[in-house]
Amino acid sequence: MAGRSSAEREFDFTDHDFTRVRKLIYQVAGISLSDSKHEMVYSRLARRLRMTGISSFEHYLDKLENEAGADEWEAFTNALTTNLTSFFREHHHFPILAEHMRKVEKPISIWCCASSTGEEPYSLAITACEVFGSLRPPVEIVATDIDTNVLTAAAAGIYNHDRIEKLTMEQKKKFFLRGKGRQEGLVRVRDDLRKLITFKPLNLLGDSWPVNGQFDAIFCRNVMIYFDKPTQATILKRFVPLMKPDGLLFAGHSENFLYATNAFRLLGKTVYALNQS
Repeated sequence: MAGRSSAEREFDFTDHDFTRVRKLIYQVAGISLSDSKHEMVYSRLARRLRMTGISSFEHYLDKLENEAGADEWEAFTNALTTNLTSFFREHHHFPILAEHMRKVEKPISIWCCASSTGEEPYSLAITACEVFGSLRPPVEIVATDIDTNVLTAAAAGIYNHDRIEKLTMEQKKKFFLRGKGRQEGLVRVRDDLRKLITFKPLNLLGDSWPVNGQFDAIFCRNVMIYFDKPTQATILKRFVPLMKPDGLLFAGHSENFLYATNAFRLLGKTVYALNQS
């Protein structure tokens, strides 16, 4: 139960501690944590207490608010960021993107707002290579995430082999290298694919975004579900000037952007276009 101290717990974690965490992560990253996340917050931040040698959540949060530098704020944010992804997740979006790439003016620019460990931007790059029949398509992809740990993993492009099980044999051979010896069981994304992508940290709540529009497509999938409605509306409005007039915005399967702003119209299958009216 939230707020109850357990004999099995290494640290006390009160309702007041949880409320403070919710307030801080909302302020720094716009993430709105529900009451059900109490145990998740405890388990993830308990690791920070161990690593920093701090003996209580109260003391850790005091130091975070009053003394911590950028590194600890980054670690705090990384700990509370959920990263669930896979290659070609929500597969129906990629044929739509492929058709869009065939029609628009080249070169093509795509922004992946939540890179996580890289499966999504690499799926975008594979799609581009297949559309143009080349490992050097006229496509540039910017992949960002607030979690610097997953960005490092994404840039490395190394995965357990089971992560690419659902790809075709042709895709596996063309876009990945198998590990040998001590790297047995691992695969690495080929350099040609990695060169299509620029990875960089970005907080969607930040005052400035280190990306240059205008984009032919923005993938912002399964990100908005962590924000409250006013935050969602603010972010969506900031997307508008970064998109080309015929640009597409891709959302997650459970996300609906129409209530937040009249700047977009739904094309179907959680794909949006700018509303030109």
